[in-house]
Amino acid sequence: MTTVEDLPAGANDARGRVAELHAIREQVRRGPSERATEAQRAKGKLTARERIELLLDEGSFNEVEPLRRHRATGFGLEAKKPYTDGVITGWGSVHGRTVFTYAHDFRIFGGALGEAHATKIHKIMDMAIQAGAPLVSLNDGAGARIQEGVSALAGYGGIFQRNTKASGVIPQISVMLGPCAGGAAYSPALTDFVFMVRETSQMFITGPDVVRAVTGEEITQNGLGGADVHAETSGVCHFAYDDEVTCLEEVRYLLSLLPANNRENPPSVPCEDPADRSGDALLDLVPADGNRPYDMRKVIEEIVDDGEYLEVHERWATNIICALTRLDGRVVGIIANQPQSLAGVLDIEASEKAARFVQMCDAFNIPIVTFLDVPGFLPGVDQEHGGIIRHGAKLLYAYCNATVPRISIVLRKAYGGAYIVMDSQSIGADLTYAWPTNEIAVMGAEGAANVIFRKQIAEADDSDAMRVRMVKEYKSELMHPYYAAERGLVDDVIDPAETRHTLIRSLEMLRTKHADLPARKHGNPPQ
Repeated sequence: MTTVEDLPAGANDARGRVAELHAIREQVRRGPSERATEAQRAKGKLTARERIELLLDEGSFNEVEPLRRHRATGFGLEAKKPYTDGVITGWGSVHGRTVFTYAHDFRIFGGALGEAHATKIHKIMDMAIQAGAPLVSLNDGAGARIQEGVSALAGYGGIFQRNTKASGVIPQISVMLGPCAGGAAYSPALTDFVFMVRETSQMFITGPDVVRAVTGEEITQNGLGGADVHAETSGVCHFAYDDEVTCLEEVRYLLSLLPANNRENPPSVPCEDPADRSGDALLDLVPADGNRPYDMRKVIEEIVDDGEYLEVHERWATNIICALTRLDGRVVGIIANQPQSLAGVLDIEASEKAARFVQMCDAFNIPIVTFLDVPGFLPGVDQEHGGIIRHGAKLLYAYCNATVPRISIVLRKAYGGAYIVMDSQSIGADLTYAWPTNEIAVMGAEGAANVIFRKQIAEADDSDAMRVRMVKEYKSELMHPYYAAERGLVDDVIDPAETRHTLIRSLEMLRTKHADLPARKHGNPPQ
């Protein structure tokens, strides 16, 4: 690689020195070599600078420490000291708002992290925290730089420490655009959102070779830690896309829904969708029969501004929906049971997914709207042995701990502990509404009747007829749509068509809500 010493000697005046500077800058911009760039593109990947250009507003990028070089020696490193040391750091804007970023340059040392490389990342992370602006990492690296030994590992420690310090203070987004193995995978796991690109990005602690050597299992990199695996099975990845361009466009969209930091509210936008628009279609979308499934996404589309929303973890724990959207131009987080998947029950994964989403919304001043249609927690030995008690408690803890405006609406079923956990009035929801199709109870009428009236049913000449009668009696006494409203457990029973207008008016009233938590260092949430 060309060095300063190789450049033509300039005149000993300002113009000569400036010409020398521009030559160095051009060298930095081009990167190590055309061959390295071609190799990157042959893998279907963009260069680090191309990615930054797609992420940030045109012409807004300001680079920090582009001339940084490592100081390591040994193993041939002293003969290879490229500018940037394999990571590009700086700030720019997304939709006119400041965003900090760093991007691994796989063309230099395979994007591996060394001491200088890590120091650059530490600096840009500190700047983001101090400026109170989001941080987006564009990850495409081979892990720790082995030639630098423990210094590289210490560099990761500094990143993890800053990820934790920034948690709940500024939005942190990790975009996986290449391999991420070993300890390097923990930084994305500490951030708020993880994006991945199919075929080109992978995340795992131990790669296929180690897995094969230790367990004898044969598996590919994508099969072990590809985008689809983490989007559908592990839940590590929140969003997965087919190409980098689409992925980075969606990162920009997500940023438009988030505040710059925890001291600000999310950005609001003008809304042409009338606040009092009637949702008459909701009467047909949701069957009154609690045993018939429907797509909760269609309900959400009918209520929110222009039917637009961004679903988080769309393909993991599909029995619950977590989404960011807008109502009357203001950002809200929506959590909703999905009757199309496992009848909308809560299980271990759904509880974890929703709990983390509640915590994120609460951290960044995003009001929470919860749509309930939940028959309970998923029964089964696997669920009990897997710790459904402590995992379900995560969601309960998250809701109870949240101080942002919280509104819940019961569409149909809301049974047992799952009803309480899904932001019921008793755990602190600011307002609770119900549709006339609601059934709020300890359990379903069939199960309740079998418990309460088992003696009468067993002694009856026609036990089936007696069971039907008792079920009907239980429903009429304890499960009619107005039972909870009569006892003040919901604030009102509303016409489904008025849901949008009711939510917007309620959120407007709650906009100035202020709630303090008890003085403490931090809570001890269930793990």
